[in-house]
Amino acid sequence: MNPSVNEKAFEIVKEMMDKKDELNCAVTEQGNGATLIDAGIEVSGGIEAGRLVGEICLGGLGTVRITHQHVGNMTFPAVVVSTDHPKIATMGSQFAGWVVNIKEDEGKYFAMGSGPARALAVVEKKLYKELDYKDKAKVGVIVLETRTPPPEFATNFIAEKCGISPADLYCVMTPTACVAGSVQISARVVEVGVHKLHELKFDPDKIRAGHGVAPIGPVAKNDNKAMGVTNDCILYAGRTFYFIRPDEEDDLAALVEKAPSSASSQYGQPFFKLFKSFEFDFYKVDPHLFSPAEITINDIVKGKTYKAGDVNPEVLKQSFGM
Repeated sequence: MNPSVNEKAFEIVKEMMDKKDELNCAVTEQGNGATLIDAGIEVSGGIEAGRLVGEICLGGLGTVRITHQHVGNMTFPAVVVSTDHPKIATMGSQFAGWVVNIKEDEGKYFAMGSGPARALAVVEKKLYKELDYKDKAKVGVIVLETRTPPPEFATNFIAEKCGISPADLYCVMTPTACVAGSVQISARVVEVGVHKLHELKFDPDKIRAGHGVAPIGPVAKNDNKAMGVTNDCILYAGRTFYFIRPDEEDDLAALVEKAPSSASSQYGQPFFKLFKSFEFDFYKVDPHLFSPAEITINDIVKGKTYKAGDVNPEVLKQSFGM
């Protein structure tokens, strides 16, 4: 039986609320009963807040630890992410696949939604049918990458989509350009690799465990710049390792060569610079660019290991303004 990502994530949410002062976070309750947890909009947040947000995104089915990583002659704070439930933790929960775009009489609201509540709302019907997963919890946890807290009409909308009462909805908010934002985005390194393998038509059920490391990017001066810096941490310095049980016909050697970010024709410059050249139109960015710099696959049946890609210190230096 599949675990409930919302129930497991809610345990971490309760920890955040209990420790809100030491985490430099703020907790407010709306008139409809929805709870907002601010990890970087009106408060400073921090590394530990970002680490917990990363684990919330994984639906409580993975761990995020803080370490450091050497990239060329540079050393950065970094996250180490591990999960034994990669399909549900990453694609079923962490993936930022819910574009919360509301236009109603009360007003407009937009944010990128990720985390366990996606598995309640199942807005991404095709994906969840493929994953064969749907959560049935009575509590919902959504992570919003935003600089604007959702108004009540927005939390009513999210709760309705999730099939829960607004009083049972918990919204964790991190802008891109803040410490917690940098941490929680780097904590997506394993997910980005699973998503790339999925884009290459590889069945995520065959991925039995995932592990990865990525540097924590410096906080940029605004959210657009931060989107570039945080993406580059994964695209040019993210390293992942997957334990896979393939079918007989799977060619893992060919698969891994297509998997790292360097397999994309758009690889080789800071993401913000690339994005700006496309006039900030996401649809012009090659979806196959979004992948860790280095991917290693271990065939746990034959005992063989395949690796492709490498870190790119020079592009990372450009991205970080060094």
